[in-house]
Amino acid sequence: MVTADKTIDCTGLNCPLPVLKTKKAMDELTPGQTLEMLSTDPGSKNDITAWAKRTGNELVETVEDSGVFKFYLKKS
Repeated sequence: MVTADKTIDCTGLNCPLPVLKTKKAMDELTPGQTLEMLSTDPGSKNDITAWAKRTGNELVETVEDSGVFKFYLKKS
C-alpha cells in the first residue's frame, strides 16, 4: 500500500477536471512526495496515465475499489 502525502477527491468530476486538479495538487508537492487522487470518471485511468508520462511524474499505483479509482502519483 502506498502512503500519500496529500489526497484530493475528484469523485463525481468528469474530464478534464480530474487532470486539472491533479496538476494543481502536484504543483504544491515537493519532489519525492506522493499524491493520492480519487476519481469515479472511467476515462481518468487513461488521462492520468498519459498525463504522468507527459509530465515525467511517476504513476506508482492504480487501484479500483467499488467504482472509485485511486491513483498514486510521485512527483519527480
